[in-house]
Amino acid sequence: MSYAKVLCVGLVGVTGHLVEVEADLAPGLPAVVISGLPDTALHEARDRVRAAIVNSGQRWPNRRITLNLLPATMPKYGSAFDLAIATAVLGGSGELPLAPLDGVVILGELGLDGAVRPVRGVLPMVAAAARAGRDRIVVPVGNAAEAAVIPGIRVRAVDTLHRLVAYVRDGSPLLDPPADPPAPDPDGPDLADVAGQGLGRRALEVAAAGGHHLALLGPPGAGKTMLAERLPSILPELDDDAALEVTALHSIAGLLPPGGRLLRRPPFQAPHHTATVPSLVGGGSGLARPGAVSLAHRGVLFLDEAPEFSKGALEALRQPLEHGRIQLARSGGGTEYPARTQLVLAANPCPCAKPAGDAYCECSPLARRRYLGRLSGPLLDRIDVQVKLLPVRAAELMEAARAGESSAGVAARVSLARRAAAARWAPVGRKLNAEIPGPHLRRPPWRLPVRDTAELRGRLDSGAISARGFDRIIRLAWTIADLDGRDRPGREDVLEAIQLRTGEGT
Repeated sequence: MSYAKVLCVGLVGVTGHLVEVEADLAPGLPAVVISGLPDTALHEARDRVRAAIVNSGQRWPNRRITLNLLPATMPKYGSAFDLAIATAVLGGSGELPLAPLDGVVILGELGLDGAVRPVRGVLPMVAAAARAGRDRIVVPVGNAAEAAVIPGIRVRAVDTLHRLVAYVRDGSPLLDPPADPPAPDPDGPDLADVAGQGLGRRALEVAAAGGHHLALLGPPGAGKTMLAERLPSILPELDDDAALEVTALHSIAGLLPPGGRLLRRPPFQAPHHTATVPSLVGGGSGLARPGAVSLAHRGVLFLDEAPEFSKGALEALRQPLEHGRIQLARSGGGTEYPARTQLVLAANPCPCAKPAGDAYCECSPLARRRYLGRLSGPLLDRIDVQVKLLPVRAAELMEAARAGESSAGVAARVSLARRAAAARWAPVGRKLNAEIPGPHLRRPPWRLPVRDTAELRGRLDSGAISARGFDRIIRLAWTIADLDGRDRPGREDVLEAIQLRTGEGT
């Protein structure tokens, strides 16, 4: 036999595709040719595979070996094909009967000594195999717990190429996935740690309940970072679909914590202000990898000292904030990653940032305008909640009796508000108020009466707010009503939404 075929999975972005690894061995000068749009790592697989086969006690066939990865028109990236390639070569040479591996998907990177090493992106790969109707998969032992997350898949693990060969030849057992690890400790930052800042806490609660973006402006020490870091603590846990999406993204980035559990807590990303555009939105040579905005999918992206970020990096966030996904075009092909995140911006009011506030500011009016002007109007227009925080007073800081409500209490109200919104918007296929298209808000039965929106209409007509701002304020009003247990927003809800949107009176 000179031909063999083994199944593997390739990734394009966060989507996996079943790949057939073909091996044809023909007489001629010894050589290895790989076709099917392989990247550099795949081209180097021929040397890794040859050394792994020899060091596993198997014979390398001294023939012309042609390896083809189908579909040939889809680019292939990474080293996850190594184990499948080695198996196909041994099968094509007649050294290994492949009947026990019929319909089995094989993933893994090979070391020169024959060890099978873990690879990135196993979770979306296994999910792709399940969608293609394959229910048996062999993965590196380091990825076994992650692969076992997908229901309906029989996962077996290997630590060496020799173990896989022994299984095929003699029926020796493969390794089982490890038992479920204990659940992670849910402890984290709590809102009770924040002194004072009633407006900031209210803004955080509204943002969490409706999925709204948030901007916090205030002097150093006012609590901007503390509030932002506690936003995940009041968000509901991710449901199954969202948890799979988030876990898959972290798997591709190689950032999954040990244990292989689904990520149920909303992720929190806080890149440094020196972060580049690719690190924020995704990039890299060949296949673009997810950036911070995608790693914060279904969670929080926090930009502390936002005016210190480069203008290009900030402006690159506009498209994913609007559409909930990021499209990256590269010479090697386009990639799309989900990016439905809550953006939280924190900024000092001026470069000198005196803790005492504006009364002691040493900056000229021009310097203040230039500093905050780094946050462009189109970007800020996409931020639903924009509040100004005042310096914390000594009484608020020192008196334990005035400690704020804990995250648990706020999270309970947020959960109830989200359930109310999800039930209301179920007919249009949405769950959060922040996701509702503007036309739905302006049509019966959801259009608010003129008497309740008179102030808002006047601001739109005068040019004080944009049409996008009009819709975002209406969404905020719905969220406020949900938090307070009302079926529909009233005039007071709209006025509070205007205050939270514009920062007036804060």
